Amino acid sequence: MSDCIFCKIIAGDMPCDKVFEDEQVIVFKDINPKAKTHWLVVPKEHVVNLQEVEDSHQSLLGHMALTISRLARQHEIGDYRVASNNGAGAGQIVFHMHWHVLSGAVDISTL
Repeated sequence: MSDCIFCKIIAGDMPCDKVFEDEQVIVFKDINPKAKTHWLVVPKEHVVNLQEVEDSHQSLLGHMALTISRLARQHEIGDYRVASNNGAGAGQIVFHMHWHVLSGAVDISTL
């Protein structure tokens, strides 16, 4: 999607503070962190949110979860929260599915 900020980051048209990238996902630091560690885990495939996933996304969702687990171990993060806002009423601002990974003094009031 040409107007999606996450698609622009994935394409390399916008900068990000990248934590990890592979063929399926990109993980980068949130520009407005709500915790000491605040990453966004974003699939490279444009999917609006969890309401839009289908059976064909099962592998991608598993990959996202495994990526979080591996990165948490690599960065020695023991306790963390994974959150996803699904729809404007739930606070979703960027309509490209992404999961927040937060650790340390988390302010979830404005996720």
